[in-house]
Amino acid sequence: MNFSVNPRPDNSRRATLRAHSHRAALAALLFACLLASNLAPARAQALAQAADPAAKIDEYINAVMKAEGFSGSVLVARRGQPVFARGYGMADFEGRVPNTSKTRFRIGSVTKQFTAAAVLLLQERGKLSVEDPVCKHVEPCPAAWQPIKVHHLLSHTAGIPNFTSFPDYLQTMGQPSPPAQTITRFRDRPLEFQPGENHKYSNSGYVLLGHVIERVSGQPYGAFLRENIFKPLKMENTGYDDASAPAGPRAKGYRVGPGGAPAPAAHIDMSIPHAAGALYSTVEDLYLWDQALNSDKVLKKSSLDAMFKPVHDGYGYGWRVDRQGGRTQHAHGGSINGFTSYIARYPEDGVTVVVLANLQEAASSSLVARDLAAIVYGEKYELPVARVIAKVDPKIYDSYVG
Repeated sequence: MNFSVNPRPDNSRRATLRAHSHRAALAALLFACLLASNLAPARAQALAQAADPAAKIDEYINAVMKAEGFSGSVLVARRGQPVFARGYGMADFEGRVPNTSKTRFRIGSVTKQFTAAAVLLLQERGKLSVEDPVCKHVEPCPAAWQPIKVHHLLSHTAGIPNFTSFPDYLQTMGQPSPPAQTITRFRDRPLEFQPGENHKYSNSGYVLLGHVIERVSGQPYGAFLRENIFKPLKMENTGYDDASAPAGPRAKGYRVGPGGAPAPAAHIDMSIPHAAGALYSTVEDLYLWDQALNSDKVLKKSSLDAMFKPVHDGYGYGWRVDRQGGRTQHAHGGSINGFTSYIARYPEDGVTVVVLANLQEAASSSLVARDLAAIVYGEKYELPVARVIAKVDPKIYDSYVG
């Protein structure tokens, strides 16, 4: 379609054009306002309505404690500001030491996002590239690994078997095993699929990344993170959980024992999970980390974009990225002997939920985080109800005989 315009309109024509132009501009402005109003996310309205979610959060967590035995700490932030941070249950059941928002917990696979950040930081400094073949940084490197790139390890698309699923894992998890030694356990096993063709969660890949970080940086994994991430962000209660970890309020790990009572979790040597799950932290420190991801304090925007770009099955680099309730969610969970963890970010609204727990097999940290997000957004959720075993008169069974 062609348009033509008189290059020299007369005065009356000019006035008519101005009138049409003003009306068109006004109509466009009104339309834009109406469109913005109609498309205003329901989540923003919900955030405005849920003025003070603290009371409902406390009510909910107390219900989870009673119904499901939750023990841990939670933090909820809204519009980039914490609105709730509190501990529940016991950091030490034997010593009757309560959890607080400053209690340290092992965070399991939430560690992976810090490993991914370390790799991207080294890439920014020109030390490596996510497109590097992994064999450039690993020796000896099996022939099957030749097509694997650092990118594949970050996104769980390398096809390397997950050593924590091996039959002997439970029998060997209590024994020290530095990354180089752990790698020998899966180095010669065949790939489960060709790199990039599928997605399967693999702790092996992240232990391998930890090994790469150490070789490229010339520092132990924990020391590199402490110097380049934790110290700059003032995450004073976060680190690698080994013998050198400083003293401080920390939770012991428990499992649900006979009759539902807390029992000490099985021992695991923290050299085993390494860059796949060996960090500890607090809800308050993880909030500092969350806030850093909204800026360039640690990583450039290009690196953050890469981290939160789904590669396969909604997994980016150390984060799962999806849509929940019509909003973007960045999330990851963790589980390691006696502990579970979950962090969920809704970056469009500055909402963050962190759940750290030290009673494994009790309440689900991911479900708790989901419900806490619903509370913040003013959406529907249900208070857990304790299940009670009904007492039945044995005589009633007589009527069912035969």
